Amino acid sequence: MKFVAVSSCPTGIAHTYMAAEALEQAGAAAGHQVVVETQGAAGSTPIDPAVIADADGVIYAADLEVKDKDRFAGKPFVDVGVKKAVHDPNAVVAAAVAAVESARAAGVPTGPVAPAAPVTKVDTNAGAGTRIRQWLMTGVSYMIPFVAAGGILIALGFMLAGVAWPGGEGAVEVTKIPLADLVAGFDPLSLQHWSAVLFQTGALAFGFLVPVLSGFIAYAIADRPGLVPGFVGGAASVAVGAGFLGGLVTGFLAGGVALWISRWKVAKGVRGVMPVVVVPLLSSLVVGVVMLVLIGKPIASAMTSLTDWLTGLSGANAILLGALLGAMMGFDLGGPVNKVAYTFAVTGLSVQGLADDATQFKIMAAVMAAGMVAPLAMALATVVRKNLFTHSEQENGKAAWLLGASFISEGAIPFAAADPWRVIVSSVVGSSAAGAVSMALGAGVRAPHGGIWVLPLMSTFWAFVVAIVVGTVITAGLVIALKSMRPSPVVAAEQRADAALAA
Repeated sequence: MKFVAVSSCPTGIAHTYMAAEALEQAGAAAGHQVVVETQGAAGSTPIDPAVIADADGVIYAADLEVKDKDRFAGKPFVDVGVKKAVHDPNAVVAAAVAAVESARAAGVPTGPVAPAAPVTKVDTNAGAGTRIRQWLMTGVSYMIPFVAAGGILIALGFMLAGVAWPGGEGAVEVTKIPLADLVAGFDPLSLQHWSAVLFQTGALAFGFLVPVLSGFIAYAIADRPGLVPGFVGGAASVAVGAGFLGGLVTGFLAGGVALWISRWKVAKGVRGVMPVVVVPLLSSLVVGVVMLVLIGKPIASAMTSLTDWLTGLSGANAILLGALLGAMMGFDLGGPVNKVAYTFAVTGLSVQGLADDATQFKIMAAVMAAGMVAPLAMALATVVRKNLFTHSEQENGKAAWLLGASFISEGAIPFAAADPWRVIVSSVVGSSAAGAVSMALGAGVRAPHGGIWVLPLMSTFWAFVVAIVVGTVITAGLVIALKSMRPSPVVAAEQRADAALAA
């Protein structure tokens, strides 16, 4: 059979492309052709309409709503989350085959109905906790690119400022150059001006962090009617100093209010102006009043207390926090727990005026180091004890070197899917150790992503490298020890087959 498929995940990075590769390989192994369109952070190249027309069925391996879904209307389909395609692609392909055969037997092809393209795939039949997580992850997924771009530009600006100003005062001086002065009298030959441009551009990108988070949480709840009050609420949160916590509150508040107002039963003559005037006007008014008058001040006080607590962390408390965040990063390898730890770290980067050795930057370094451990450890283990892994895992290990080095925790997912408890236990222990060591040695980074590629932007970069090495060695050693106690029957079967072929 011939299938077309679409893969996407909330962040649009690792899971999107891993699902595509897994489906293509599983389809080929079963004698079918699978052509996948990846709707990831880098954009997507639409499948040729002729290929779609020739396809027997469709596979949706998506956690976001599929773009231009009407292209596939009328085709038998299966709709699964992206993790299902990564963990068990054979079952997904088998389900797609069954769907096609069922449609043929019934004589009536069935296909998806194209909805009004919500931003995220929220299961309305799921429990309240699941839906809240899906709404939150939508906001986080749209926030992360702003954080990554802004954080790296700010870090580059500070690095350049360290060269432009003698005496180590660059990190302070670069923030004193007003944006208006740069616009009015930029000197292309001035290293100081270039560092200020990088810093100011990054700061502008960072300025969208809370409004984007709030806006897209509201969008996930109420679709387009939630965008305006969500962004307004996020901007109000920034204005009163409520920051990230305020953005979370206004996102859910704006989504709920906009959804409620959009469901009002109104006269026909008013329906046309509801989405463009009434809903954004009333919902923005409600959210603005609530944030500016009622809850903004207490949330701002809570944010100030959190910042002061983080800034005051030292010694054993800082090490314990690094160990906890590291364990969270290694637990589900790009899943909700991992994203909570990552989001906690990146929001600390938005606090301006911090010294390079501030605890917020140390937390970011600890989280990044911990997130790199699992894929690097799996890659190392496949080299040290090749005979404990299948041929497929050995190939995945080669790719895991680059994924781990680039701070893409999802590179360890194929190993965790094949052997969950041994890999996850090892990952949690090693990642926790990496986070603790990073905090203890004082590694810090202003960039929220990049792995080894942002080493020049780090303070005490050697401490970051040591933390990764320690965590990687611990995780790889544990995996090898646990697998050696009870070797995989799949690996044993492959080894017998190899021996038979050699004979």
